Amino acid sequence: MKQQFAAKHPWTILAAGAAIQVLTGLPAAWGVFQQPVMEEYGLSEQGAGYAFALLIAAFGVGCVLGGFLQDKKGPRCAALWGTAFLYPSIQSCAQKWYAGRKVLATGVIGGAVGLSGAFLTLFVRAALRGFGPVQGIRGAFWALGALTLPVCLAGSAVLSDPPQKKQQPSGKNTLDLSPGQMLRTKQYWLCAGAVCFSTPAVLLFSPIILKLGMERGLDEGAALWSVVLGSVGSAAGRLLMPMLSDKIGRRPTDMILFAVSLGLSAVFWFAQGWAVVAVYAGLTFCYSALAAVLPALSTDLFGFPHAGVNYGFLALGQSVGSLAFPFVANLWGLEQGRHILAIAGAVGGFVAIWALRPVQPPRTPRPN
Repeated sequence: MKQQFAAKHPWTILAAGAAIQVLTGLPAAWGVFQQPVMEEYGLSEQGAGYAFALLIAAFGVGCVLGGFLQDKKGPRCAALWGTAFLYPSIQSCAQKWYAGRKVLATGVIGGAVGLSGAFLTLFVRAALRGFGPVQGIRGAFWALGALTLPVCLAGSAVLSDPPQKKQQPSGKNTLDLSPGQMLRTKQYWLCAGAVCFSTPAVLLFSPIILKLGMERGLDEGAALWSVVLGSVGSAAGRLLMPMLSDKIGRRPTDMILFAVSLGLSAVFWFAQGWAVVAVYAGLTFCYSALAAVLPALSTDLFGFPHAGVNYGFLALGQSVGSLAFPFVANLWGLEQGRHILAIAGAVGGFVAIWALRPVQPPRTPRPN
């Protein structure tokens, strides 16, 4: 019955997915959580940074587990089991319903992820004022959970895969690589490497962006715009760049994004005042756009049938990057080390995508 309703009204899949993603993009607003978390739980800045890194790393691992569950039991089951499984379930489900218009599915869901940062920033600030110094960030987390639970449960219940005939547009890529087959291709390692290299430009600075802004000439209210406009930049990147990738291709789009990220990372090293806000918004635009193009790139390279778990394995690159780059930056002990790693990451990502080529279909043996 639900599949029949979705077949007549496929927009319900996008609406449910977008509603869920607006509430579950906590990493996009971590700059607002950082200081209250440090104060409430007695963490140093480095300790809170590692908490953020583990949050991102758990996303990648959850994507793999959720991808397996999504491909075996469907998106509804995977999403109902936990918010860590929601993103791959929603993205792959939406792409299957809109197989001929992947840019629409990716843009709507990705735009909701980007706007999540702005929504959560406003929500947490209001919750902190409402709960006061006694309950503080714990009360904010409880309030967010009370809102997220019913929305995620209701939205997840809507998700379902379309009939098999709708999942593959005619005349498109007919590859069907299982996770094991995908892992044996150099294309997987190049893509996962590019995902890893995309992380330092934003994830090294997201936990400290408010502090960084104030150190470079902004007051607290102005520095807060780094998070808000960063979320707007994220949403814009997720909405616009998949459209460009449909016009010029995934690979050229990603190369452009890494090149722009390289230039912005160099400028960010010396940015002062409101330039910090503007450049950070540009970096979140590039980072989120790369993430938004990835699901379509994955299905272009490896096919639709195992889209959930294949995307999950690609997301492991983000897990590696979110842990490795902060560790190296802290080991380095130099504040400018973050900027050096961001620049190096953009170069590495550009090279990985430049070397990427389409996967050749497996050869069928000739009959004797």
